[in-house]
Amino acid sequence: MKVIVTVVEKIISEAHIDIPDGLDESVIKQHIVDRYNTGGMQTEMNIFQVDFESISARIVKEHSDTKSASIGEVRL
Repeated sequence: MKVIVTVVEKIISEAHIDIPDGLDESVIKQHIVDRYNTGGMQTEMNIFQVDFESISARIVKEHSDTKSASIGEVRL
């Protein structure tokens, strides 16, 4: 029997970065967005928290019939 399991997760990553002092809020936001968009923050991102949104499974019939039967969804 083949079962296809789908896990939906919400991953929260956290990075501790240094930015110049004396910037106003809009410049800080732009600095962070620019750094993220250029990939400059990717190596500093650490997984902080993972929340499982849902887990679902489908049983796939192994005959030439391509129908699948849902066995429900479990939310954690």
